[in-house]
Amino acid sequence: MSADGEDVSSDAERGVDDLAGPLLLDTHAFLWWLTDDPKLSNPAREAIADGTRAVLVSAASLWEIATKNRLGKLGAADALLIDPIGIIAREGFEALSISLPHALLAGSLETDHRDPFDRMLIAQSILDGLILVSNEKLFDRIAHEGVGARRLW
Repeated sequence: MSADGEDVSSDAERGVDDLAGPLLLDTHAFLWWLTDDPKLSNPAREAIADGTRAVLVSAASLWEIATKNRLGKLGAADALLIDPIGIIAREGFEALSISLPHALLAGSLETDHRDPFDRMLIAQSILDGLILVSNEKLFDRIAHEGVGARRLW
């Protein structure tokens, strides 16, 4: 289920078997992993925990967390914002910086979806060949030059 209660499906649920490779956590997936929230799907939880592939957290997610925390839209993020690099490292995850090609694609994606954080995660997923761990079904409709983000949920 998405945050608004919409039923979501992933590539795996649609029969796509090409979900091997490194994972990029959407912001909600990262937060739900850290808090052991049951909203994180079992397939996502298992993929993150299996230890056989890299798990990345984008600078865009920290940007989103800091922004929403500042606006009062995100509770309990203060501890994460004190030492995000340390928390990412302790979880065995890797930080993913935002590059110029990421920025260019995020701004150029042909979609009505306006959320800059989501657009960046989609661009990073496409350009870097990462599997996006997200409950956002609308990501499945966004592509660049025929290549879309592979999504696991």
